Amino acid sequence: MKVIVLGAGVIGTASAWYLRQSGHEVTVLERQGGPALETSFANGCQISVSHAQPWANPATLLKILRDLGRADAPLLFRLRADPRQWRWCMQFVRECLPTRVAANLCQIVAIADYSRRSLIALRAELGIEYDNLARGLLHFYTDQREFDKAVHAASAMRDLGCLRKTIDADAVVRIEPALAGVRAKLVGGDFTDSDESGDVYKFTSILACKGETAGIEFCYNTTATRLISEGDAVSGVEIIDGDGRHRLLRADAFVIALGSFSTALLAPLGIRLDIYPGKGYSATYPIIDPDAAPTVSLTDDGHKLVMSRLGSRLRVAGTCELNGYSRALNSIRCDAITRRVQALFPHACDYNSVAYWAGLRPLTPSNVPYIGKTRYPNLYLNTGHGTLGWTMACGSGRALADIVSGCRPEVDFAFAGMK
Repeated sequence: MKVIVLGAGVIGTASAWYLRQSGHEVTVLERQGGPALETSFANGCQISVSHAQPWANPATLLKILRDLGRADAPLLFRLRADPRQWRWCMQFVRECLPTRVAANLCQIVAIADYSRRSLIALRAELGIEYDNLARGLLHFYTDQREFDKAVHAASAMRDLGCLRKTIDADAVVRIEPALAGVRAKLVGGDFTDSDESGDVYKFTSILACKGETAGIEFCYNTTATRLISEGDAVSGVEIIDGDGRHRLLRADAFVIALGSFSTALLAPLGIRLDIYPGKGYSATYPIIDPDAAPTVSLTDDGHKLVMSRLGSRLRVAGTCELNGYSRALNSIRCDAITRRVQALFPHACDYNSVAYWAGLRPLTPSNVPYIGKTRYPNLYLNTGHGTLGWTMACGSGRALADIVSGCRPEVDFAFAGMK
């Protein structure tokens, strides 16, 4: 079949790769000038299966209510006169019910674990180098109450097959000596040696190049303006190309991998997705003292930050702001990130040469992504991965390619449109 994939972030590029490997003729449309230049560009870079827990849970809800009004709150709701935001918020509250949390956790872990295994296989097959480190993921705590809750969370993850070990503060420092300077503030942590990290932008860019060599056509500087339906199928997509011309492209099947922008394109077809953009921030610092910088990928629970060593750089990402589609940087939130990183690793980086960035995570209320068919038999979804796009990318793309090819994916996941 001829398949058009809309979006060349890590989700769209992985989808295109596996579709091409399944024998399809694949074209990718991307409004930017290259792959992975929006949400996939500068995220936290963790492959974090062991911590792939839904944000929608009672503890998170309480934190949001407690921090309302704080400009530097890790999770910040800026209420707007936007019916979509209110609808999303109401659904988020529903997903915080314990029975929903348990069901969503099973779904998230299933696709995340499958994706990690798919990434490892793809990396070995193609020999892709993207500053990846397979040294595990260490989650550290400075609040005893939060650590006590984490003990129960780690037990739940182990029940799902994630080897997440609860450890004391001394073990935290043994695993990551760069945290020795804050040993007195640590109360414990948990560690998973099977998780890893790596530069998602580098990975996506290399995979796109290899995809072009394999026959995938990437059309950059190309904006999809609307989908054209005829009867019960989608027949084409209207675009504005790099020369500013309107054109109509036809194909046998279409895959929507546009992240937070998927909703607007699908709405005229009567397909409503519960996706709302969550603006996440990152800061990238040049490392000036390699021995003082972490080498294990870290999660700082108290400040909701993740940290990954990318060669000679330290990437720190986190926080979430529900405030529409603006990517404007908030200096208060940027400064808060740098203050925290400098307090943890005062001599590791050049903190005067920081590169800040913000991207729009496509959040579903449940944190479970949309993968699979729509009510149009030739229109497919691979979107809504929230904070776990990098973690879920290869597995989502591989499973989506199976569905488009008429096969049932091997992972146990409630794919959209599947019976």
